[in-house]
Amino acid sequence: MEISLGRRIDRMVRDWFAKKAEYEWRRLKQDPYHELEFMTTMHFLQRYLPRRDLILDAGGGPGRYTIALAKKGYDLVLLDLVPEMLEIARHQIRKAGVGDRVKQIVEGTIEDLSLFEDETFDAVLCLGGPLCHLLEEERREGAARELIRVAKRGAPIFISVISRLGLLKTILIEFPENIKYCRHHLEVGDYIPGVHGEGFTAAHWFLPEELRELFERQGIEVLEMVALEGLSSHHREETNRLAGDPEKWRIWLEILLETCNHPSIIGASEHILIVGRKP
Repeated sequence: MEISLGRRIDRMVRDWFAKKAEYEWRRLKQDPYHELEFMTTMHFLQRYLPRRDLILDAGGGPGRYTIALAKKGYDLVLLDLVPEMLEIARHQIRKAGVGDRVKQIVEGTIEDLSLFEDETFDAVLCLGGPLCHLLEEERREGAARELIRVAKRGAPIFISVISRLGLLKTILIEFPENIKYCRHHLEVGDYIPGVHGEGFTAAHWFLPEELRELFERQGIEVLEMVALEGLSSHHREETNRLAGDPEKWRIWLEILLETCNHPSIIGASEHILIVGRKP
């Protein structure tokens, strides 16, 4: 990819999320279906995070996970590329009363964490797909190296991305006019608005094995691969309706958490989480 095109894409991504900053704060709490991504992620964070210590929330946007973990007693550093996201994060952190737990709020990119020394953090998060917005493979490799570099030995690393196969289902349901691009998405996984239809900003969609291999090449021990929406993926209306019955919802959440790491489900979910450990 030419440098000039890469820079245009970077600007496109930044501008998209600047306009969507308020929505990104609301997104994970807008309805029970969207909250599944948050709830499942928190389930695995609580399973693998150390008892306390310092966490990097890289690409953490408006701070939804930073605030949730600060409330549980963790210290955090929040980093994001988009100033508008960080403005919302500052407001929400003050509103939540967890400012003493958020040690730094940094404008920056997951590709360059040079502000931090090697092995600074007891855990590293990169949730909600920041890695997806690096279309060149070498840039994704570089970002993975940086996220790993700043993690201490033995630290858990949590990365979530948008699923390539899940994206094909989204096109079928929400953007059937873009069906003609499905072959490209399946084989390449890159999306540029205006070239491959409309509906989102520039992104790379991941296959589960591609995500696993990216981190295994860096020497990371993969602990979990997780379908964040699991069996509910792409069933927003049905999921929201079921959530209206507390007992049925309780049963369904139990089933989701028991099956969300089943290999047959992971790739078809909208979002995939990988949990790894730095050796």
